[in-house]
Amino acid sequence: MSIAPVPRFYLYGEPQRSVAEGFVHVESLDDRSRPSEWTIRPHVHQDLNHIILIAEGGGAMQAEAAQVGFDAPCLLLIPAGIVHGFIWHRDSRGHVATIAGAYLRDLVSRDADLAPLFRQAHAVPLPAAEGAAAEDIILRMGRELGWSGAGQRAAVEATWLSLMVLALRHAAPAEAPQRGTARQAALVARLRERIEQRFRARESVVACARALGASPTALRQACARVANSSPTQMLDDRALLEARRLLLYSQLSVAEIAYAVGFDDPAYFSRFFTRHVGQPPSAYRSARGKPPA
Repeated sequence: MSIAPVPRFYLYGEPQRSVAEGFVHVESLDDRSRPSEWTIRPHVHQDLNHIILIAEGGGAMQAEAAQVGFDAPCLLLIPAGIVHGFIWHRDSRGHVATIAGAYLRDLVSRDADLAPLFRQAHAVPLPAAEGAAAEDIILRMGRELGWSGAGQRAAVEATWLSLMVLALRHAAPAEAPQRGTARQAALVARLRERIEQRFRARESVVACARALGASPTALRQACARVANSSPTQMLDDRALLEARRLLLYSQLSVAEIAYAVGFDDPAYFSRFFTRHVGQPPSAYRSARGKPPA
């Protein structure tokens, strides 16, 4: 079965290709948005994460099934693998900073406080003065990327970390850091990677823990402290995310979607979806319609 409901790009409009481990990129919002009439259709990046500064204007972001309105100044944080699209107010102004997934994971591994920032796509409103500070940080990042002087990588890394700290300190309480030991944070990060790679296998918590070299109890404790969740809920959430995505962006039947996300029994999948979402898959699809292709 071929499943490709959403365009996958490197940078927007560019064919998918592998991402260099240390990749960082900065461009003007105008460069991508003006040629497309201030509309970026839903798409996904396999291994690139964005922080987008809206310095002037505003608009609406589609992130999976959610619609998020925003006004300048603000930061939009979009993790890799999340379907996202935008409609900007005409003549909005800002900058798009992009970082490779491997590089971001390395930065986050040094400070677990930063981990919640890229668990979901969200907007972080900024006070006016902090909006100006964010723009200064991104412009400095762009200047460093434009030359090859001594210490360039360190300078680029410093600006990216500064931008993440700025976002963290103005994030809503839901994005505030959960506490846990560094070892627990690393274990949960490895679990997230495994879930992303193997969620269709519908593995048990015991199997996940064994593969990660931890006991089921240690894995449950780490997830509770770091992610405020359980391993089972994290496994289910990823399957539900994929199911919602296929319901909204594909023409697959409910039975085909059930098989695509790892369920052998479509009827059981429908009960699972209804229990977690509050309505059957077919009702979820018809109630929301389908976004533009």
